[in-house]
Amino acid sequence: MSHDQASYLELLARGAAAEAYDRPALLARAGGAGPETLSALEHAKQLALRVRAELEGRRRREAELSALFETAHDLAGLRDLDAVLRAIVQRARSLLGTEVAYLSLNDPAAGDTYMRVTEGSVSARFQQLRLGMGEGLGGLVAQTARPYVTDSYFDDERFQHTRAIDSGVRDEGLVAILGVPLMLGSQVIGVLFAADRRARVFEREQVALLGSFAAHAAVAIDTANLLAETRSALAELERANAIIRDHSAVIERASDVHDRLTELVLHGGGVHDVAGAVSEVLDGAVEFAEPDASTLAGVEFTGADGHAVRHGDDWVVAVSAGGELLGALVLRGQPALDPVDRRTLERAAMVTSLLLLARRSAGEAEQRVRGELLDDLLDASGRDPRMLRERAARLRADLDAPHVVLAARIDAPPGPGGGDRATADRQRLRSAASHLAATRHGLAATRDGGTVLLLPLGPGDSAPELARQTARHLGGTLREPVTVGASAPVEAPAGTPGSVQAAYAEARRCVEALRLLGRSGEGAAAPDLGFLGLLLADTGDIAGFVHRTIGPVADYDERRGTDLVRTLDAYFAGGMSPARTKDELHVHVNTVAQRLERIGRLLGEDWQSPARALEIQLALRLHAISGAVAR
Repeated sequence: MSHDQASYLELLARGAAAEAYDRPALLARAGGAGPETLSALEHAKQLALRVRAELEGRRRREAELSALFETAHDLAGLRDLDAVLRAIVQRARSLLGTEVAYLSLNDPAAGDTYMRVTEGSVSARFQQLRLGMGEGLGGLVAQTARPYVTDSYFDDERFQHTRAIDSGVRDEGLVAILGVPLMLGSQVIGVLFAADRRARVFEREQVALLGSFAAHAAVAIDTANLLAETRSALAELERANAIIRDHSAVIERASDVHDRLTELVLHGGGVHDVAGAVSEVLDGAVEFAEPDASTLAGVEFTGADGHAVRHGDDWVVAVSAGGELLGALVLRGQPALDPVDRRTLERAAMVTSLLLLARRSAGEAEQRVRGELLDDLLDASGRDPRMLRERAARLRADLDAPHVVLAARIDAPPGPGGGDRATADRQRLRSAASHLAATRHGLAATRDGGTVLLLPLGPGDSAPELARQTARHLGGTLREPVTVGASAPVEAPAGTPGSVQAAYAEARRCVEALRLLGRSGEGAAAPDLGFLGLLLADTGDIAGFVHRTIGPVADYDERRGTDLVRTLDAYFAGGMSPARTKDELHVHVNTVAQRLERIGRLLGEDWQSPARALEIQLALRLHAISGAVAR
């Protein structure tokens, strides 16, 4: 990698703006760089911009999931409906990056719609606006129960303009408006809006995100209505002892499940613990089904609102977040379910979605932490050993015990969509390696187009056996051949961080050796490779041996731009036959003879003797390996 190409990594590391990625190519062009260099820089730039876009997308997605998680948390502890709705509107405005966000609710008694919550509004007239049913963009959303967006409100003729509405919108200075319906079942109860004071195009992801917030707002309103209904029912129960007796058990169950679910969340319970608790409260069998489970075949959910639906003699409620179906809770054999018990099942589904999101976030966070610690061991040899030990202890890793560094790579055959396939393979390999590292109390990180692992060496284990076990495990998990090279044991990685970097280089050389020897999909360490392995274990010997053996030929190629090393490799590969060599190189046999004569003058007259020929062939193989590792 050239210095100019490496500058793109520096831009990524410091989070530079997209415009900054043009600078390395401009500097290279100004410095008189050739077309190949400029082409390589352009390719590196495109790759860097793709990585930057991917990182920005992930950060945006994390922010969206975090906001949805916080909103769901607000709903779980709902006390003040206005506070929850304000939080939803504020988060929607922040994540969509709009200047204004607001929420309107239908007033069935007055037959119109009124502003309930506004954020970023500066016009008193706009904040007090009441809209007749069917008027304005909100009326169109309410009529069709579908999202609508306009990039120029006053030029849009799809909806009915009125003087009062247009005056309020003009007072606020709004131009681009997005509105999504608040649904309770099939009924529209209001509209959630995001708007800008300038022309703007809202993307589909933004429309979907605002729809998720609208679903949460609808649940909050529904929950508040349910609380109001419960209070009204309690008032009536005070006047009728019989009704009190009939309903006390239902309320007690609801309170019991609330306490149980709260305790489960606080003590780190899982989704199956939630299903077990609800089973006891509802006196039935409740189970969690994965999204692709046959149990859910034929079930049509009403959306991401979390309402339970009847399916034969069972009740099913979706467990979802941000429009993503994470699974479902299924209540078996209860065809008759009163509304309170149905709400209990729905609340349990909401808690389950929170637990799944938390587990996913925790798993991703632990993978990042394990990767960052291993990156520090590989790149920052001057780290404080005490700090390294403390960080490792939090991950249940003991960096004072013997470890082995393993380099793993997928050698999938080329096919259609090679770039996307390679990226997907690396992601799958990273996920499988991270899981293996977590179960073995080790570390894993992505590096050099593959994955590097630091695994503890158990009593009686050896580096070669650990390499073979890892290759089998990862290959079986991914259903792809995975080649694994192992280093010699590192006695105490925390005490000598620099040894991890050297061990990784040795592991990578083993991977390249396996590939060049036609043993892709296997695992091995240097002792498995015989004399070749002894040389791989010491980079100094490799360089010295190669230079002593074929150095004059390689130097001649470098000075003159010739191809003598490749000719020498083809000559031995063809059984030292000039005819087969010229077929391999696609040149005339006289050209081969001239090149071999030149090689003889450089290496000496005895270069084709058996002993010298063996050394030369080994040096050629090591030269190829060292070149592959350097890349």
